[in-house]
Amino acid sequence: MRRSRSVPKNRTINVTHFQRRPLDQQLSIERVFAAVRECLPPSIRPRVVEASYSSRGVWRRVCNMLHAVFQQGDVNHITGDVHYLAIPLHKRKTLLTIHDCISLERLHGLRWWLFYLFWYWLPSRRVAAISVISEATKREFLRYVQYDPAKIRVIYDPCPQIFQPSPKPFNQENPIILQVGTGANKNLPRVAEALRGIPCHLRIIGKLNEDQIRALGACGMRYSSDANLSAEEMLVEYRRCDMVVFVSTYEGFGMPIVEANATGRPVVTGNILSMPEVAGNAASFADPFDVASIRKAILRVIEDDKFRDALVERGYENALRFRPEHIASLYASLYRELASSAGAAVGKVDSDAGVDGSPRHELSHSR
Repeated sequence: MRRSRSVPKNRTINVTHFQRRPLDQQLSIERVFAAVRECLPPSIRPRVVEASYSSRGVWRRVCNMLHAVFQQGDVNHITGDVHYLAIPLHKRKTLLTIHDCISLERLHGLRWWLFYLFWYWLPSRRVAAISVISEATKREFLRYVQYDPAKIRVIYDPCPQIFQPSPKPFNQENPIILQVGTGANKNLPRVAEALRGIPCHLRIIGKLNEDQIRALGACGMRYSSDANLSAEEMLVEYRRCDMVVFVSTYEGFGMPIVEANATGRPVVTGNILSMPEVAGNAASFADPFDVASIRKAILRVIEDDKFRDALVERGYENALRFRPEHIASLYASLYRELASSAGAAVGKVDSDAGVDGSPRHELSHSR
């Protein structure tokens, strides 16, 4: 093995960000990489290529792959959810970001095998490197796919710059509790049950289904909901609320934790997977499968002034780990390494590279 020469920082690198065509205004991944692009150095020139079709059906996906072949840059970055685009691209200059493995948790039978093959196994064989958004996602991926851990970089999601401290007196008598997300993993029925009898208003972001509406009614909840909000509208929601409850049963990252931290709102979150990793010491933790545990964590925030104030202060500090300019610098470094490999495979890197911004090894390749 020999080292490749590093690309000078002033050399222009054209990076293609391959993105899905969103369904139902699902824009979380798009917002993450919009924040990254805003902070990339001038020598990194990104452009966005959105899939021609929504990722449904064989023919549409084949068309997306054919389109991607003619849109390649010095570095190809598949930003998530359309992993299969890696299959026809230039292997040794392609990066794949994996956000979670939740579909492998939900699917069964033939659909599981097809998804495993075209979203994880084949794409992992057709890229030079993989980035993941948390150590928890890395562990999940390696549980399913045999892959060299040294080729996986952990680079957290950035918190958009618009989320800044916005102090607000806590309404202890009737707090507004913000719940972000209504997917099955967002655990809304257990949250509603945990809040039974606690004076509060539950503000829900996401489209409610009939089962969730029935569960909220059965618990006697005072609530309101809205969906498809922009980042600016979400900022208003964080500023209006008194606390955020985000006790998911599955998360690859958990951006609402960081957004609440940055805004200055105490957070209750789950004690599993990526949530403790992302929250650090800036949250009240609960077992997301235990209603009593969720209730206890919420009541501690409402009733314990010192604990609540400490969470807010720790939250401001924790949010600094996810500054967009820091995250963008990690991606810029990885893009340079991929460009410098010039048709080479990724060599061994530090196992914690990308997590704390420590110096990275260059990529290496075989003769």
